[in-house]
Amino acid sequence: MPPRPARAPGEPAFLTWLRAPRPEALPGVWRFGHVPRPDEEPERIPARQLLSGALIAFLVGWLIWSLLWNGYLGGWWVLPLELFTPDSWRENNDRVGNAILWYGYYTLIALAIMFAVGRLGRWGEVWRRYGPPAWRGTATTPERPPTPEQDPATWPALRAAGASDAAERLAADARSGQMRDVDYARIARAWQGVRSGRHDLATFSGAVLRDGAAACLHPSGERDLPARVARHDLVSGQVRLGTTADDPRNPYAYRGTGLGLGPDLLGTSLLAVGPAGSGKTGTVVRPLAESLCLHALAGRAAVVVVGAAGAGLGPADAYDVVVRIGDPESVYDLDLYGGTSDPDEAAAVLAEALVGDLVDPHPGSDSRRSTTVLAQLLGPFRAVHGRFPSVPELRQLLDGSPGALGALRTALEGSGQESLLRELDARERQLGHPGDVSAVLADRVALLDRPAFAGFFDTSGQSRPFSLQALDHPVRVRIDLPARGHAEASRMLARLVLAQFTASVAIREDRSLFACLVLDDATGVVTPEAVRGIQRLRSGNAGAVLTLRTLDDVPRPLRGPLLGSTGCRMALAGVTPWDGQDFAEVWGKEWTEARDVTDRQIIAETPAGKAVHALRRVITGKAPTARAVTVRQVERERWSASELAHAVPPGHAVLSLTSVQGEHAPPLLVDLRG
Repeated sequence: MPPRPARAPGEPAFLTWLRAPRPEALPGVWRFGHVPRPDEEPERIPARQLLSGALIAFLVGWLIWSLLWNGYLGGWWVLPLELFTPDSWRENNDRVGNAILWYGYYTLIALAIMFAVGRLGRWGEVWRRYGPPAWRGTATTPERPPTPEQDPATWPALRAAGASDAAERLAADARSGQMRDVDYARIARAWQGVRSGRHDLATFSGAVLRDGAAACLHPSGERDLPARVARHDLVSGQVRLGTTADDPRNPYAYRGTGLGLGPDLLGTSLLAVGPAGSGKTGTVVRPLAESLCLHALAGRAAVVVVGAAGAGLGPADAYDVVVRIGDPESVYDLDLYGGTSDPDEAAAVLAEALVGDLVDPHPGSDSRRSTTVLAQLLGPFRAVHGRFPSVPELRQLLDGSPGALGALRTALEGSGQESLLRELDARERQLGHPGDVSAVLADRVALLDRPAFAGFFDTSGQSRPFSLQALDHPVRVRIDLPARGHAEASRMLARLVLAQFTASVAIREDRSLFACLVLDDATGVVTPEAVRGIQRLRSGNAGAVLTLRTLDDVPRPLRGPLLGSTGCRMALAGVTPWDGQDFAEVWGKEWTEARDVTDRQIIAETPAGKAVHALRRVITGKAPTARAVTVRQVERERWSASELAHAVPPGHAVLSLTSVQGEHAPPLLVDLRG
């Protein structure tokens, strides 16, 4: 990990953070203060071999110099001096000049010997690895302050557009320490709106001159989260999840770098699989949810976080809307129909939630038939009452209660809507037939018609229902599911939220706002329609984060499509070999070099050779051998199922990444604790 940028004396921490280098990097690399590494790993000589070679080269050089100095090699080495200098320079009557000449020549010969043995002994590598350059590598030297044209703290874009007064006000707040990272990101987002024409320059400048760093506030009025558990960089949009391990299986350019995820990667969706206790919530979901909440405060994102009550998804103060289903003290309710007024759309989303997890051979698994049944009831009911039915009313209609259906028919006959009467007639004819799915739907709706949910899913306007159509705004939402005692209902509600999310994202008008759904436990949520919806999120500037304890919680026919629809895939420590096999298949294979080493014993034929071999055997304890190395190209799995199940250390994960621009990162071994 590179050192953090040095802070100049008296400089606010915000300016140090803002001026830190963020070079372009490979997908997933933490860019804040990043120092790029070579694409290929340089040949690194083992320390023992390097030092012994340097010492032997020095001794050889010293031996050659001693032999030359004492004349054991003859006088040939002074011939160049005699050939290229006049005899008068070497006469003894000028002792000073003669001494300067000869000692200068000796020095030249010594330097030549040192240069030769230094190259052979790799003295330069020893100096770089163990000398002062290595000591200075750990120190941090302050960088020169950037010029005003390059300093982001002076807001040069505003000055270039003629808003110099606003730029000066923001620069003054930055120098005085009144500006935070969220303020900078929020105002930069508002300035993007000015440049795109969504906002007026005069209105923007007036707000900045009036409020300074507090301008363009989020509707909640908050400028930061109450507490942070992860490191965030709102300039690059990343949150740091850990450190890429210095492991030979990782590409050299990634080893030892920080792992940072942002909307550019989450836009392809993330699937994390790991057993209970592997760190999915604490090291993956919580930091990502916190990052998205910060983006929402900056006006960049809308986030919906779904998990079991008490799952540790952040304090309630970090969210604008907290829906606690099953808790009588919950301020907000959940709109069962997603805020739509179209009966067909409401029927499709509700059918996905109720029976989307049912697959053949169950007769009630056909979502299209379920959608038709619900539409036959929701349309007439809304036409009569101006709203959709509540949970008890919907259950009665699906059960075919004569009183409920009769009252609906009577109301329709007086309204003159013959087409809706035909819908109701068709529904009554289908009741009790072998292919009718209303009984299955009624059984599923009964899971929500419980005393614990009596005050929820109200359609009469007496509660404050939250609808996912609010994703057009930078909203922060947390939905607590009643997993304890109502596991099946919780899974059904999770499917409902996912279906409403994918439907709402597709019809958003402002797609410059990144929308993300974070689902802490996707058990029972993955359906064929859900997989298709996740595939469509990328085109709508949206993504989803899903976690699973095991891929066995997903029907076998959907495991491949699920892994294929998510661009970022994470296998945490402790996955089963069966889960590892699915990851190994989706990550594929790569060509690599395989080295086969063969040691062959050398047989001496002469008496002298036999004596030398015997001496070597006494000294080393081994017979003299000749080594043969065969190198060949083979195709191997990037990570095998066995390695994923048994070779990933605790607190680590193997993660592959894909950005919305199509850039890929191979499976990386990551330390989530770093």
